[in-house]
Amino acid sequence: MPDNTPIYNNIEEKSRKKILNSLHSSTHTYSPTETIAYSIKGRNIIGIMEEGKANIIRFDFDGIRTIIEELEQNDIFSDMFFDSNGSDLSVIATTICKVTFIEYDKIFLIRQSENYNMFVSNLFKCISKKLVKRNERIELLTTRSIRNKLLTYFELQTKKKNSKSFNLDCSYTDLADYLAIDRSAMMRELKNLKEDKIITDINKKITLLY
Repeated sequence: MPDNTPIYNNIEEKSRKKILNSLHSSTHTYSPTETIAYSIKGRNIIGIMEEGKANIIRFDFDGIRTIIEELEQNDIFSDMFFDSNGSDLSVIATTICKVTFIEYDKIFLIRQSENYNMFVSNLFKCISKKLVKRNERIELLTTRSIRNKLLTYFELQTKKKNSKSFNLDCSYTDLADYLAIDRSAMMRELKNLKEDKIITDINKKITLLY
């Protein structure tokens, strides 16, 4: 979360280590394409993205992959953010990642202190941010046409960058999986958007022309 609500905000290093130790935390480093969590359903954990990027991925019974969520530095993930009756989900690194895991059922069992209260407050701010991202995801998935899905996604990225241009950090395959659309159809629509002078796409640098 490269904004003003990181989970360790206003907590000194010594206090942070003490809090994480109380929560039985563990920190691991992962390589690109490595599985961070094979299954997050029923794991009773919160994962904190200390460094790097990853995707939460679902495979259906036909083996079709859908990217449920894109994770960035300081994002958090947990099974408590998803329907426990739904499909199982995995977390896959897309860059070198460092991830800290904590057990969330211990969060409210620890003796409170000023620093710990700050940690819990920061955690809820992170959860609030996730709800915003979830609403963005719903907006994308409920948009019907491929063109509108692409333009909605591009507009969300430009708002985050406060610029009409942004670099597409993911592959086109990952973008299609994230938008839940066919890659070939998506590439045709990208070509149409460029021909209609609605966007430019130069080496995956997208610029909106409207």
